Amino acid sequence: MSDNEGITAGGSSDFLLYIDGEFTHPLSSATIPVVEAATEQLLGHIPDSSAKDVERAVDAARRARSGWAATDPAERAALMERLAEEVERRGKEISETVSRQNGMPLMLSRMSEVDSVAGTLRYYASLARAGFDDEKRPALAFPGDVRIQREPVGVVALIVPWNYPLGLTAMKLAPALAAGCTVVLKPAPETSLDTRYLMEAVHAAGLPAGVVNLVTGGRDTGEALVRHPGVDKVAFTGSTAAGRAIGALCGEALKPVTLELGGKSAAVVLPDADLSQMLPGLAFLSFANNGQSCFLNSRVLAPRERYDEVVDGLAQLAQSFKLGNPLDADTTMGPLVSDRQRQRVESYIAVGRTEGARVVAGGGRPSGLDRGWFVEPTVFADVANTMTVAREEIFGPVICVIPYDTEDEAIAIANDSDYGLAGSVWSTDSAHALSVASRIETGSIGVNMWTLDPGSPFGGWKASGIGKEFGPEGLAAYLKTRSVFVPSVA
Repeated sequence: MSDNEGITAGGSSDFLLYIDGEFTHPLSSATIPVVEAATEQLLGHIPDSSAKDVERAVDAARRARSGWAATDPAERAALMERLAEEVERRGKEISETVSRQNGMPLMLSRMSEVDSVAGTLRYYASLARAGFDDEKRPALAFPGDVRIQREPVGVVALIVPWNYPLGLTAMKLAPALAAGCTVVLKPAPETSLDTRYLMEAVHAAGLPAGVVNLVTGGRDTGEALVRHPGVDKVAFTGSTAAGRAIGALCGEALKPVTLELGGKSAAVVLPDADLSQMLPGLAFLSFANNGQSCFLNSRVLAPRERYDEVVDGLAQLAQSFKLGNPLDADTTMGPLVSDRQRQRVESYIAVGRTEGARVVAGGGRPSGLDRGWFVEPTVFADVANTMTVAREEIFGPVICVIPYDTEDEAIAIANDSDYGLAGSVWSTDSAHALSVASRIETGSIGVNMWTLDPGSPFGGWKASGIGKEFGPEGLAAYLKTRSVFVPSVA
C-alpha cells in the first residue's frame, strides 16, 4: 500500500486506521459522518472502531514499547524533528481540513494546528536530546548514595477533543515520544479527518511501526481504550464531565491519568487598566476559535466606576468580528462545530436572559448566514456571579461582564468558581497586577495578556483538571521513577 492510499476523505472505505505502521481497514463496518461546520455538507465518514480494533492498536503499541524505549534519546529527537518537518509539508491540507470540520478561522488553524504542532515536537525533541541520565543523591538514612532512574511509563492512550484537534494531540504526543512511550491516539469524531495527514507524516518520518497508532470512533471506542489493561497511562483533554468519568475508570485500575478539562476563567480589569490594550487582548482571550476554547476569559470583572466603559468597549469588540466561512481570509469568526453545540450555546443565552442578564451585543444568529452553525458574539452585562451563565462553561462566543467595588471583592469573585484553568489581570502597574494574579486560584494566569507557552506548565486546578502539560513538567508526566540505593563500601 502506498503512503497516501486510503487517507482521502469521502466515504467509509476511504479513511483507514493506522496500526503497526500500516494504513488498515477497521474490523468494524460502523461509520460516523463528518460534516462541514460552515456549509452543513458531508465531508466524509470515519470508522467507528470496535473493541477489537482497539485491541489491535494497543497490541501494536505494546510490541513496539521496549524497542522505542531503548532507542537512544538523540535518535528519538531526530525522528521527532523529521515528523515536525513532515507536518509542515502538509500544512495547507491540515489547516483547511481542521477549519472545515470545526469552523476555526484559517489563520488560527495554521498557527495552532500546524505551526504550534511542529514547534511542540521540536521543543520536546530538544528535551529528549538532553538525555535522561540518572540523578545521584546522598542517602540520608544510611551511608551511601541513591540513584534516581527515570523510564517511560509505557503505552499511552491519547484522547483529544475537537476544538484544537492536532494542537492538543501534540501536547501529549510530543512528550510521550520524547520520553520513549508508544501511543494510541483517539481523536474526536467531529475532527478525525485531519489525523490522516498526521499519520501520513508519522509514516513519512520513519517512526518505527507501532510507536504511533490511530483508532477513530465515538464514546465506546474511547472507553474501550481507557479500560484496556495494556494501556499504562491515559492523557485526556475535554469536558469536566467526561474527565470525571475517565478519571474514575483510571482510579479503579490505579492507572495514571492527565486530565485537562473545562474552564470559566476571569479577566480582572483593575481601575487603572488601559482599555486600548485590554480590548485587543480579550479579542483572543475571550473569543478565540469562535469561543470554542477551554482557556477563555469568559467572565470579565470590571470596577464599578468604569463598568459602563468596559461594557461598551466589549460590545464594540463583539460587533467588530467578521463572521463567515472560516476558509475566507477576512473571516475572524467562523461557525460552531455542530448543530448540537449551537443549540447548547443558544440555550445558555436564553437562560442568561431569563435570569436577568442584559444582552448588549449579539444574542442570536447572524443575518445573511443561513447555512452553517453560526452564533453572534454575545456580551452579557448586569451579570451576577451566581447566574448560570457565570457559573457554567458555555463553550461558545458568550462573555459575562460582572461589576465589583473593591479589589478584594474582585479576587473573591474570580475565585468563586468550580474551575481554575486560566485568567488575566489588566493594569498599567504590572507589579501590582502580578500581586493580584498570585491571589487567584488558577493553574495559569497572565498580566496584561495570556497565552499558552510550550516551555511553561499548563493545567488546571479544581474542576479544571489534574496534572500538567507543556514544559519539563509535561515530559515528567510520561516518565516513572525508580530509586536505587548503593551503600558506601567500608
